[in-house]
Amino acid sequence: MKHSTATFPEALPGSITTLCQLMLFCVLVANGIARAESLPGADRDTLIRVAIYDHSDGSANGPKNLKRILVRDAGFDAVRVTPEEIQKGILEKFDVLIMPGGSGSKQAEKLGEEGRAVVKSFVRSGGGYVGICAGSYLASSQYTWSLGIVNARVWDRSHWARGTGTVSLGLSPSGRKVLRSKASELDVYYGQGPLLIPHDNPELPGYEVLATYETEIAKKGAPVGAMVGTHAIVRTMFHDGRVLCFSPHPESSGGPNSIMVEGIRWAGSKPIDLNSPPIEIER
Repeated sequence: MKHSTATFPEALPGSITTLCQLMLFCVLVANGIARAESLPGADRDTLIRVAIYDHSDGSANGPKNLKRILVRDAGFDAVRVTPEEIQKGILEKFDVLIMPGGSGSKQAEKLGEEGRAVVKSFVRSGGGYVGICAGSYLASSQYTWSLGIVNARVWDRSHWARGTGTVSLGLSPSGRKVLRSKASELDVYYGQGPLLIPHDNPELPGYEVLATYETEIAKKGAPVGAMVGTHAIVRTMFHDGRVLCFSPHPESSGGPNSIMVEGIRWAGSKPIDLNSPPIEIER
């Protein structure tokens, strides 16, 4: 399949402003990648302590799918956590927080201002953050309720509800390395996740593109061609913490689960001994 050659500046207004923004973003990207690459990957002989956000009664599919693949034999100790527990400081027990699919604005509402501040502090101090679909909307720096931990905004946001289905991803060389994928193109389920493109927040480093959308979903009035070439998986640093955003759903039953597992492994920055007892939370 031929990779997209779409470029965003053609669609953005103000050529001089756009050029300046892109020059600034290139500098931010270089700084962000340099910081991310300076950190070693997690050792395979250790467990990574994973907090999976869930404000449901336990019935949400996203956390269930993540618990299914993040097992101790794969190097993870994964536990479901509630927004109330996050507000009370439970993230101190974990290496990485996963904000799964659902609604980014609802996640922000449930966390509240206090909870969002706790999440940002956790990542700032070296904790990992993995956003999936809604969790990537939440991580962006565009909305009033966003965490603002990745220098990204949402392309064609007025058609965010563009439909669902299987799409093809094109992985960058870095994406193949970080996500340990032998294939340069993968099919994955898309559930109306954000079409990520660079933002221009001077207080944030740039992000590195691990995968782009090679095909698209263009239903419900969404314009044809808007999705192709936008960024599907990106990584960056927020102060001392690693941030990884998945727009699609590799954790779903159709997979590919392996790239989700390896992405979370990269984001887990504080692994513990494999022989450590499982994390237990009293509720």
